[in-house]
Amino acid sequence: FLDLENEYPSSYTPLPDHVVQQQETDQKKSHTPKKGILLTVSFFLFVALVLIVIGPDQRSAGPIVIEEDLLSNSSSSEKLRPYTPRGVSEGVSEKSFRPLFSDAKSFPWSNTMLSWQRTGYHFQPEQNWINGPLFYKGWYHLFYQYNPDSAVWGNITWAHAVSKDLMNWFHLPWAMVPDHWYDINGVWTGSATFLPDGSIVMIYTGSTNESVQVQNVAFPANLSDPLLLNWVKYSGNPVLVPPPGIGIKDFRDPTTALYVGGNKWRIVIGSKVSTTGIALVYETADFLDYKLLDGVLHQVPTTGMWECVDLYPVSTTAKNGLDTSVSGPEVKHVLKASLDDNKKDFYALGTYDVASNTWTPDDPELDVGIGIRYDYGKYYASKTFYDQNKQRRILWSWIGETDSENADILKDWSGLMGIPRVVTFDTETKTNLLQWPVEEVESLRQSSKKFDRVELEAGSIVPLDVGTATQLDITADIEIDGQALERTIEADVLYNCSTSNGAAGRGALGPFGLLVFADESRSEQTAIYFYIAKGTDGHFKTFFCTDESRSSKASDVGKQVYGSIVPVLDGEKYTLRILVDHSITEAFAQGGRTCITSRIYPTEAIYGAARLFLFNNATQANVTVTSLKIWQMSSASFQHYPL
Repeated sequence: FLDLENEYPSSYTPLPDHVVQQQETDQKKSHTPKKGILLTVSFFLFVALVLIVIGPDQRSAGPIVIEEDLLSNSSSSEKLRPYTPRGVSEGVSEKSFRPLFSDAKSFPWSNTMLSWQRTGYHFQPEQNWINGPLFYKGWYHLFYQYNPDSAVWGNITWAHAVSKDLMNWFHLPWAMVPDHWYDINGVWTGSATFLPDGSIVMIYTGSTNESVQVQNVAFPANLSDPLLLNWVKYSGNPVLVPPPGIGIKDFRDPTTALYVGGNKWRIVIGSKVSTTGIALVYETADFLDYKLLDGVLHQVPTTGMWECVDLYPVSTTAKNGLDTSVSGPEVKHVLKASLDDNKKDFYALGTYDVASNTWTPDDPELDVGIGIRYDYGKYYASKTFYDQNKQRRILWSWIGETDSENADILKDWSGLMGIPRVVTFDTETKTNLLQWPVEEVESLRQSSKKFDRVELEAGSIVPLDVGTATQLDITADIEIDGQALERTIEADVLYNCSTSNGAAGRGALGPFGLLVFADESRSEQTAIYFYIAKGTDGHFKTFFCTDESRSSKASDVGKQVYGSIVPVLDGEKYTLRILVDHSITEAFAQGGRTCITSRIYPTEAIYGAARLFLFNNATQANVTVTSLKIWQMSSASFQHYPL
């Protein structure tokens, strides 16, 4: 099965003729030098106000009227200029944040500000840049793309960390480095598959010495080692090259293998044909020889290159997760793709037919790339794995920066991993998934404060006395005045989070929610909120949004308004949970039907100056926060394993 004695081939294995020919064609099309350039990525209003502070035993406080411009974004309009994003010339999605504003000046970040940005309980490397989790012999393993040389994308190596609880981590030596012709330009995304005999096979994308994307195989050198410290690359790599008709830089990110019976396994690889995103399926019996199946698993026009494709089952009746190979009448198959064109992760529910090797969406209007997203903020290149330890499916994602590369180089790190999320089928709506932070994050909860029935009149804001507000876990249940809902004839039927005026845009029935990472005067603040629209037919549509427009006084960071529709069923309260951890927030509405992750870079609302507020900027409706609980969160442990 594996020739360990010849693990490193001594001679160059030539690529097939069709790959070489396409490579020569691509080289003729472009003569641009592939040099990385250092980029500076660029992207308020003070109102004096007497604040009434609520302590943990107080039921409510008198409302403070919000002036029309209190929550407004005073940032001036900025002109864009084109730039060359890092990573694109190498054949992957861009890794440097855009846009770059021509008139924006690099903010004078202090060491104090930059040090505050390092998170307390989100996994991140000690330094530099990051991007096939699995559970094995008592340890959760995280293999992630890492640049050991710099805090920018490049020289991609597989770093390795292990944890017993998904929160506290040990750094291990690198698992794989780019040291062969077939991966010398980067060891990119891969996936692990457990075989029936207990062995593990890792399939990963390598970028060759001529920047051709190929698929390679590696195996643990010692299966008795629970840390899986050493990996052996197969001597016959690459096992797959781009097939005819597929671009040499459009063939990457193999999935965990799906067992279909008859000693046959299938893997899915993302690609495109022109502007149509596609998923290719290969079949194998030994993970060394593969057959490309006819047709495609699925395709969606105008969605562009599909990266980090994922295909996995979810139970429609049970809350437990399913192994990747499970199928049956009470199972839906999720197909997910990271869209290279817009850097967003879309998923859809559907049915996988093994015989025809096709996946069909339940609702064509909610197909991959045009329907539902895992997360409506900064959340990309996600990957799920089946946790056989607790019978759950866990979703993990890379959270990139939205500051400048100059700032990343100054602080000497870039990027982090989102909190792992449990993924289940929403048995109430039957049209979407639910995502919720793994239960282990609750082990970091410390002291808490609870507020009951806080009344928020239309146009009011209330500060919350919670102490330090930089590492929190917040849960809230909110009710809106029923009479206001009934008497409102029509409200904001064309509302959209991203094109709205954010939290400053006052409507009859919203926005209302919380302000995090706010300083005392709220010259900096990040709003996380609900907004309700009502049609003339009496139907309501609820939006869940995050407004970063006043999140920082720095001019060279991203400040966007994120969000989308969130289903709220009859009789349900408006519920949300927010994980606050220095420069990141992860927000979950209605049990995780809609999620938003944001990177925040305050200059004032840091350390002890960070505050928390409730607000209701609606014009015609009062809201009541029936229950609000806020936990202080301890930092997780990140250490080197004592080998």
